[in-house]
Amino acid sequence: MSNDTSEQMLPWRKSYGPNVNAELSYESVLLPEFLEASAEAFPDRTALVFEGYKVRYRELSDMVDRFAACLHEMGIRKGDSVAILLPNIIPCVVSYYAIMKIGAITVMNNPLYTDRELAHQFTDSGAKLLITLDLLGNRMIDLRPKTQIRQIIITSIGDYLPFPKNLLFPLVAKRRKLAADVKAAADVFRWKRLLSQAAPTPPRVEIDFEDTAMYQYTGGTTGVSKGVILTHANLSCQVQQIVAWFPDFQKGNEVMLGALPFFHVFGLSTAMNFAIYMGWTDVLVAKPQPDPLMKAIVRFRPSFVPLVPTMYIGLLNHPKIDQMDMTSIKGCFSGSAPLPLEVIRAFEEKTGAVIVEGYGLTETTPVTHVNPFHKDRRKVGSIGLPISDTLCRIVDLEDGTEDVSPGQPGELLIKGPQVMKAYHNMPEETAAVFSGEGWLHTGDIARMDEDGYFYIVDRKKDLIISGGYNVYPRDIDEIFYQHPKVQEACAVGIPHEKRGEAVKVFLVLKEGETATEDEMLAYCRDKLAKYKWPVEIEFRESLPKTNVGKILRKDLRAEILEGSKEG
Repeated sequence: MSNDTSEQMLPWRKSYGPNVNAELSYESVLLPEFLEASAEAFPDRTALVFEGYKVRYRELSDMVDRFAACLHEMGIRKGDSVAILLPNIIPCVVSYYAIMKIGAITVMNNPLYTDRELAHQFTDSGAKLLITLDLLGNRMIDLRPKTQIRQIIITSIGDYLPFPKNLLFPLVAKRRKLAADVKAAADVFRWKRLLSQAAPTPPRVEIDFEDTAMYQYTGGTTGVSKGVILTHANLSCQVQQIVAWFPDFQKGNEVMLGALPFFHVFGLSTAMNFAIYMGWTDVLVAKPQPDPLMKAIVRFRPSFVPLVPTMYIGLLNHPKIDQMDMTSIKGCFSGSAPLPLEVIRAFEEKTGAVIVEGYGLTETTPVTHVNPFHKDRRKVGSIGLPISDTLCRIVDLEDGTEDVSPGQPGELLIKGPQVMKAYHNMPEETAAVFSGEGWLHTGDIARMDEDGYFYIVDRKKDLIISGGYNVYPRDIDEIFYQHPKVQEACAVGIPHEKRGEAVKVFLVLKEGETATEDEMLAYCRDKLAKYKWPVEIEFRESLPKTNVGKILRKDLRAEILEGSKEG
């Protein structure tokens, strides 16, 4: 096994775009310091836009200072975990930077998750305080006794709206399910009231670059949600890597479309932290459906647009696409699933932009590969090249140690400053994904061509990506195993026109039991986030198994793929 890092062993470097350096000199600067620098350089530039409400960089920095002081006043100290359960709204950004500023650990959570899923993440992270929406307030108050959360801070979509929306919101919000009353309970506080009472004087906290900054939860084929430990160095270096990859874009000059969810690490790094480092305006979209996306693009004219394939497809299928001017867009970044060639062509024709596809994992903050930001250098269908300071190997699938030849498939291994520290409270799982020399085993099957471009041959063997969200089949299996009629369950991904993939579940019922597809679909709806809901149930008398009795998920998936080819 070679550790040679010469040009011969790093063929991707010769394919880098102009002015992109293979190795970077990193600033040991924390994310909150990036915000302070942007506030100093561009104090009056709009930092955030939400539904037309604008926050300038100096105001954003002031809000972060006030909320950081507020958290300290509420007993949060360095190393304490604080959970955020919010869509892309102004308090989400403020909370994230304020938590980091006082050395606490941020725990981002998906508002679409069920109480069962959230309880695990709150408990595993040891979160002491939660910031959430009024729409989720009563549920979280009821869930709190099962966790270590002491205080809950409630914000509302209506907290930051421009005139006259701010006047109309209280009249229509509840009817449109955009706001909700929160019952009286101890230690439940209102965001705006807290912020108005706090002074912008947070305590000075000594934070090391290698200190833990976040627990970012991912799924797993075992069904156990793992907390990925991301350090301040991981987050800071990742932003600096992204900046280096797009040298054509200047500080203070662009408008970001902040539509990728910030609770997902892809949105966090590429649509939030990158924008703040660059001093750009970030247009927040809380619900990234085609209509809100289109309205945000037409009204605020973003120039940099990171999205997942379902969002590009949704925009192209918008009924008013032909009437919309989208020529403000210069750069697009796509990840999470392959982007069909016809979608790339159609979107680029409509906008005049360049779309580059990339790849990453929660464990890598997440970006490790991106195509060069040049039409003549990118290779459509590939995940691109390892970004600056990212080393990659493709190793034999059998022994996991010997490098394979270019063009041959094997497991993708990664090293770089964006690679996680470990899994929180999971030493065995951590040891399983790191080899002795610090290489992260992705579990993804890839190949590299002669020019150093990488292609994903197969994803982690069980992962389903539905609408840009990771769905782990074992999560769904376990829900069905709890049903009294079910003997065996196996969830797999099936092709889906709009989502890319959706979930299908194969069930074997216990002897003498009967059930309908509708009954089983209804059973899981209050137990799983909506994007995890199966779209099909198939009943079988038996499922394929290994000789030791393990269900062969890959055989069922192959059967579906074969059927779709024949169809």
